[in-house]
Amino acid sequence: MIRSLVLADFVTLLNAAFGTAAILFCLNHMDVAGRACADAGKALRAACIDSPWLWAAFLMLPLAFIADALDGWVARHRKRKSPYGGDLDSLADIISFGVAPAVVGFTLGIRGGWDVPVLIYFVACGIARLARFNVTADQLTTDSGKVSHFEGTPIPASLGLVLLLFVAWRVHAVGDALWWGELRLGPAGFHPLVLLYALSGSLMVSRVRIPKL
Repeated sequence: MIRSLVLADFVTLLNAAFGTAAILFCLNHMDVAGRACADAGKALRAACIDSPWLWAAFLMLPLAFIADALDGWVARHRKRKSPYGGDLDSLADIISFGVAPAVVGFTLGIRGGWDVPVLIYFVACGIARLARFNVTADQLTTDSGKVSHFEGTPIPASLGLVLLLFVAWRVHAVGDALWWGELRLGPAGFHPLVLLYALSGSLMVSRVRIPKL
């Protein structure tokens, strides 16, 4: 199979690799921070939250976006079409712009009992969005051979959430200090900030038309 892949496919796999690395860096941060901050008071948690693992995680996702944009350019430049290209691109995007942003949010404190279903909904919407694009791409393709528009926001738009969380992290508005606080709804907690994930997911599966540049 490896011999049947073209250069653009390897760039797409690089996208998936960056997204996977971001997830693993988040998990490593949670492990290290959890042990270091187990007995720390709230005043000390801001210092515990700052770690090279989170820097690495946040760095990986823009790199994934660059790889996602670059694979199409490489395919057009080399004029070699791959039978795997479309499916590989969708699968990589699910990791880098679906699962990884959800994990980043969870890592930074959006992990109440009611937050988790919303994060799952966000990822499921991303999967559905990509599946719809794969099914309808031929219908949306113009005579020039390019897709005329996106139906629903593209899944890489989730990097807007990642950027917002990066800002929150740098001003220590994470964990117990998460923007908009936490509500107790029955037996579990709910962070209103997670509604941005619900909005992002809903826009991905909406009928909103966005011209493709």
